Amino acid sequence: MISPFLLTDFYKTIHHMCYAEGMTKLVSYWTPRMSRKENMDKVVMFGLQPFLKKYLIQYFDENFFRRNKEEVAAEYKRIISRTMGSIAADTRHIEALHDLGYLPIQIKAVAEGTRVNIKTPMIEIINTHKDFAWLVNYLETFMSCNIWQPMTSATIAYRYREIAKKYFALTVDNGDVKRACGDFSMRGFSSMESAQLSGAAHLLSFAGTATIPAIAYLEQYYNCNVEEEVVGLGTPSTEHSVMCSYGTDEFAAYKRLITEVFPSGTLSIVSDTYDYWNVITEILPRLKEEILNRDGKIVIRGDSGDPVKIICGDKDAEEGSEEYKGTVELLWDIFGGTVNSKGYKVLNSRIGAIYGDSITVERCEEICRGLAEKGFAVSNCIFGIGSYTYQYNTRDTFGFALKATHAVINDEERFIFKAPKTDTDNFKKSQKGMCYVYRDGQDILYKDELTIEEQAGYEDNLLEVVFKDGKLLRDYSLSEIRNRLHGTF
Repeated sequence: MISPFLLTDFYKTIHHMCYAEGMTKLVSYWTPRMSRKENMDKVVMFGLQPFLKKYLIQYFDENFFRRNKEEVAAEYKRIISRTMGSIAADTRHIEALHDLGYLPIQIKAVAEGTRVNIKTPMIEIINTHKDFAWLVNYLETFMSCNIWQPMTSATIAYRYREIAKKYFALTVDNGDVKRACGDFSMRGFSSMESAQLSGAAHLLSFAGTATIPAIAYLEQYYNCNVEEEVVGLGTPSTEHSVMCSYGTDEFAAYKRLITEVFPSGTLSIVSDTYDYWNVITEILPRLKEEILNRDGKIVIRGDSGDPVKIICGDKDAEEGSEEYKGTVELLWDIFGGTVNSKGYKVLNSRIGAIYGDSITVERCEEICRGLAEKGFAVSNCIFGIGSYTYQYNTRDTFGFALKATHAVINDEERFIFKAPKTDTDNFKKSQKGMCYVYRDGQDILYKDELTIEEQAGYEDNLLEVVFKDGKLLRDYSLSEIRNRLHGTF
């Protein structure tokens, strides 16, 4: 483990020398400046709390304040002097912080689980000791690489839930929208921590997941307990290695799995190892009685092809063919079901479908719409959301950045801001001065160009102190965040 002062970009290391002389206070705001996602104009606040607990408290304590000052300074100087030069390797500011013995930073934030409008600041950072104004933006890189992903994934997961909720309201009587989408993304992430961050974010909107570490992560940082509440739920499922181990005798494989290995409960069986349509139209009818007599559900999982066509059918295929009908209609033909009070067909409770490959937001809605148009409740199929959705993003997906907007220099308050003339869309334009964040109906908006005193006059400011001088002052639970985000989970 290395000093937290080496967990940054090189250019941050010299900024303590570069700020205007006499600066004793700096204020910066973390803001989503734009959206590159259709129908996502608000960002879910999530993921700051683990960063505060794990890094600003535990990591700083163990790898900076508890260590010998000379050792920390030597470690810093060894790397910086050989990469940035001797002037940049000054350590007096770091040694002074070590002498102080705590992190003189105050962080305010909107409550986790709040959906914040694009361009509205979500987090405020300010120094609490006049000698450490430089520390405010020094933390930017360290913080950014830990919080942009959970916020991004939580926002995208919320959009999936919006779609599922819309079509559940249209086509389902009493279905559980929390089980509509599962997280299948872990194997596609760049690190275990990234998978945990994103997997935890998914679980704000859904209960289904394949990412076990996300559950432990939420228990550790968000005050929940899998023994007392639903944090995340997995489903017994096969993979291709299992199905291939039987060779091409798929009937024997399905019969053993259904009647011997899992004679009860839910079992998802990947079904496209060889011939997907043959499994549905030839093998499943032969096992119809065994499936209907089980105490549980067999879920048929497609894993290749166009998911919209596989689930809903291909209108361009030969009329009446397997491809034309698609999975849900074929299962209806074999196992039947009921028609609910809204007039939509619901498969027999012993059979269902899931698709976990290439389910984008757009395809999710297309499948839901396609099932509804064919007269089927959307609860007949579950969606698995993979790393294309959750990993294929960057900090710029929602334009996250931490920008300084206010300073005190030689005892004078100054509004500072960024407004590049070459930035024709005003994407990079920052706020000015102190900010007040407030609710206006369904929107979270802000007012800037305030002095410190003026901001303090707004008692309903949604930016609340969550961290100050090395201590956590607000500790959210998973259930609290879920309920804030959805009204009721």
